[in-house]
Amino acid sequence: TNKMTIDGFSEPGEYTIQLYAVNRSEAVSEPLEVKVNPEESPIWGIYRSLIVKPSFGGIQLKAENVDRADIAILIMEKNEYGEWVADPNSVYTSTDNILSTMRGMDTLERDFAFVIRDRWLNFTDTLYAQIKPLYETAIPKSGYKGFRLPNDALGHASTAHAGMWDGDIDGWPRTYMTQAAISGSHYTTIDLGKLARLSRLVIWDYPEYYNGRSYYYKGNLKEFEIWGSDNPPADGSWNNWHLLGSYVASKPSGLPFGQQSDEDYQRAFSGLNWEFNIDARKARYIRIKSTKNWDGSSYMAIGEIQAYGDPR
Repeated sequence: TNKMTIDGFSEPGEYTIQLYAVNRSEAVSEPLEVKVNPEESPIWGIYRSLIVKPSFGGIQLKAENVDRADIAILIMEKNEYGEWVADPNSVYTSTDNILSTMRGMDTLERDFAFVIRDRWLNFTDTLYAQIKPLYETAIPKSGYKGFRLPNDALGHASTAHAGMWDGDIDGWPRTYMTQAAISGSHYTTIDLGKLARLSRLVIWDYPEYYNGRSYYYKGNLKEFEIWGSDNPPADGSWNNWHLLGSYVASKPSGLPFGQQSDEDYQRAFSGLNWEFNIDARKARYIRIKSTKNWDGSSYMAIGEIQAYGDPR
């Protein structure tokens, strides 16, 4: 081929580069000078779109990576010598819609710095922020129980509600699956056993046996809602329910249906975090409404759940 891609520039502009041909004996040709005009590096668009805010138990980062560039968002705090040091759990990704939360923090205000880096070690400017995380704790699974309402979808005969909180994230039949033959949206209702200001629900989708264990497949949730209530009507109506969040699941890689990258697998295997409206009122009961799964129907296959929030 007579084509070559020169990549890795940070700033747009005209650059003069030298090209050499080298043979197997490492004899080098005379240089050929070429002028190139690269566009702006994707790191700057990501930097301009970066939003950093407090989250329950930590901080949340949100940014747009329209070119799906392979980048790192370095999250830095000062060490005992006053030097900015990157956290080893910084964000490393090539997904287009970056949404990441670092958790496990106290509710004390802290100083942070954020910088975008690409694989050629180009860096953006630094964004500084003071952030005070919100209080969050795990809602104990020992209090969870099924709370079937009249219009909830029937479960698969081999599974039970309790499969969603038995500590097994991917074993069959220690999961919960609704009956695929039922058309329309599928609902399932859970009593968390404790009234709380809920912050998020972690869902481990059930990985089907397809090319190993596959997420983003069959009954895994794709388009769905999670609702909360402190006193749900016994008739199954939506009175006294409030929407905690509407969600559309996507793969970090953007690969077609039936394919997954290692990043896709690790993200789902670690549990998908679905964060709730920060202004939502307290709830004890949650109701998952599945409108579309990865198979194109609406039944759901959930391996495990864990709710988080502030029960004080």
